[in-house]
Amino acid sequence: MDTLEAGAVRPRSEYLIALGLAAGPVVALGFTRFAYALLLPSMRSELDWSYTAAGGLNTANALGYIIGAGSAAWWSKRLGAGRSFVLGILISALALLASALTSDFTSLSVLRFVGGLSTAVTFVVGSALASRVHAGGRQQRSAVLVGVYMAGVGIGVVLSGIVVPAALTTWGSPGWQAGWLLMGLLALLAAGPATWAARAVPPAAPAGATQGGRSGLGRMTPSFIWYVLFGAGYVSYMTFVIALLHDQGLSTWNTAGFFIVLGSASALATLLVWGRVIGRLRGGTAPALVSVVVLVGVLPVLLFDGLAAAIVSAVVFGSAFMAGPTAITVLARRMLPQHAWTSGIAWLTVAFSVGQAVGPLISGVLSDSEGGIAKGLWLSVILLVVSAAVALTQRERPAAAQDEPVSAPATTPASTETIPHCTSTEAATPRASAEADAAHRAPVEQR
Repeated sequence: MDTLEAGAVRPRSEYLIALGLAAGPVVALGFTRFAYALLLPSMRSELDWSYTAAGGLNTANALGYIIGAGSAAWWSKRLGAGRSFVLGILISALALLASALTSDFTSLSVLRFVGGLSTAVTFVVGSALASRVHAGGRQQRSAVLVGVYMAGVGIGVVLSGIVVPAALTTWGSPGWQAGWLLMGLLALLAAGPATWAARAVPPAAPAGATQGGRSGLGRMTPSFIWYVLFGAGYVSYMTFVIALLHDQGLSTWNTAGFFIVLGSASALATLLVWGRVIGRLRGGTAPALVSVVVLVGVLPVLLFDGLAAAIVSAVVFGSAFMAGPTAITVLARRMLPQHAWTSGIAWLTVAFSVGQAVGPLISGVLSDSEGGIAKGLWLSVILLVVSAAVALTQRERPAAAQDEPVSAPATTPASTETIPHCTSTEAATPRASAEADAAHRAPVEQR
């Protein structure tokens, strides 16, 4: 690995590592989670499902996601972060491949559950690995690298937007099985760069005296509530929007174009915009902004029919929906001590998963009632409005301001920035942090 010193990585290598880690979200969310929306109309037609049943299959995936997110820190400690990350990708690939071999609802539900569990482990552990790529104290740079990792979701959405419609066009409605098969093969290929990147991430800093103490999660209660509401709101749209566009008369390739635009907007905005914006915003401002932009993106397809409204929706919604996990990961990195990053991100993802489990189920029930799919998707609007209001109540209190001072071992990587009254190999004490704040007007993150 190209290093400057022990535990430090050259800036160019940092971006390559983050991009390699992005193979995780490509599989975890781009394929296993969101591609189901493209396959849903075909599966529902071929297998004679109601919208409630279709939403139930996504709920099975979300329930697996809850368990996977809750156990991710345990898997990371037991197998190591890198192994857990890659193993999750491989299991997800097998679940995708197996989904092509059955049309039984129970079997598909089990596979969606297994896929949810494995992808949650991959996504949570991968988020923690992405947070460690930059070992220095520049929080804006770390936010950009987390954004690079999250851009994998948009890349996965684009790939599925090409592969699935091609399968459906070639084989017709039964092509949904070919769609699962092709994505499973791509997921196996994604394990290669993911493995390299996981090995290249700098090792975690040695735990200090705060290890085993309070993690600080209680101070993030508004963020937990926001993540439940946001998860339920955005995933209801992602689950049923393709079905809505089909009902509005859009063709398979029109809806494929919608999905590709959505994924491209997500990848580009996450890479070029949100990392920098989130790095500058404090407290719950970034999550609230994300909710508002996603809300604006939902409205066009509910208020207007046709391809133009769909493309506007894809651009606006796509540009912001994955900024939610980016915002919460960056906020957790700021507010929690480093030893609590993986567990903190894991429990926040559990909250996210609860919303993703409940949202499609309720939206599906509403879609089966009078008013159709549009009625179910108005649920997204309500939830996103409430989530934005809740996010604004989150106040940021950096980990360095509340942890006890800890002397870093001699092996701790030296800081790339000078902290007044501290040597470069010492952890910043609360008093030193306060003096640094006065000098620089920026929070100092405890090593």
